[in-house]
Amino acid sequence: MNELQVAKNTITQCRVIKSQIDIDSTLASGEILLKVDKFGFSANNVTYAAAGDQLGYWQFFPAADNASGSWGIIPVWGFADVVASNAEGVEAGERIFGYFPTSDYLKMQNVRVLNSRLIDGAEHRSKLPPGYNTYRRVETEAGYDRSMDNSRMLLWPLYITSFCLWDSLQHNDWHGAQQVLVISASSKTSIGLAYALAADADAPASVGLTSKKNQQWVKSLGLYDNIVNYDALEDIDASLHSVIVDMSGNSKLLADIHAHLGDNLLHCLNVGLTHWSASGSDTGIPDQKREFFFAPSHIQMRLKEWGAEEFDKKSSQFIYDSAKKSADWMAIEKLDGVAELAEIYTDVCEGKLTPERALVIELS
Repeated sequence: MNELQVAKNTITQCRVIKSQIDIDSTLASGEILLKVDKFGFSANNVTYAAAGDQLGYWQFFPAADNASGSWGIIPVWGFADVVASNAEGVEAGERIFGYFPTSDYLKMQNVRVLNSRLIDGAEHRSKLPPGYNTYRRVETEAGYDRSMDNSRMLLWPLYITSFCLWDSLQHNDWHGAQQVLVISASSKTSIGLAYALAADADAPASVGLTSKKNQQWVKSLGLYDNIVNYDALEDIDASLHSVIVDMSGNSKLLADIHAHLGDNLLHCLNVGLTHWSASGSDTGIPDQKREFFFAPSHIQMRLKEWGAEEFDKKSSQFIYDSAKKSADWMAIEKLDGVAELAEIYTDVCEGKLTPERALVIELS
């Protein structure tokens, strides 16, 4: 039983050690032992590491053999099977989708059992965003198709953010913008947003910003109204009122775009950190024109306004439709266990994977 850990202060470094979970111990009341079957891994997970202290991602799954506290476990989205249960209404063999450690097993505690969901009530997770503590009992879902598991764990965590971004933009009347600038246009979350914008007749024009090496690939998707590479920012029409959706976290890039647009930059949503190593410095964008966009907070807002059933209906249909379209370009690559993930982990951190590659880690 292995787990992949990441150095908190140098997130390009990782190690694989033996997990200390005792899978043979008697479960306390309300506990469930899950065997992780497989999970997806992408630049989104590296964002979890880059914001591990700021947003509490290190707190979900405490690392083993970590007296110094310098190592952490990056959360991942995947599927697991119940191997033992001391929670009423949950039996061994049930399949679960949700948030897992990069490890073979997860022991859930004080589990709240609902018809379609399980909620992990472990004390160390109690103050973390509730969406991350909620697990889907997939066999209760109408039309659950196990053959779609890979697409779901790779794209659902990203496209739910895409849906929330589109919903926030249209809810705020696009912040008065005539164009939406999407930075890191080749990222899967950006592509999800591009699907939403392309399907919305009322949306402003979309401009995908990407590297020169990815420009032709992004163009081949046929989603953005215009595509600009980072070395040609002058090609952005600065006469148009603009809103930025930034997946990169690249401070210098944001500063350069702000300088180019001037007062026509109306708003900036800071979402991701695909360029995490270039983050941290001042962009010059006034505080009143920028916001940190955290999808779980938007989801909680909509759950209160729409109710869980309506939110699930709207977001699930978008994610399902977008995932089907993504099959045309996404190339799934399977890795055998966390040891093989460790071999490619630094490449993921440094953005060396081509945008169509999607990693699925299978645990035997």
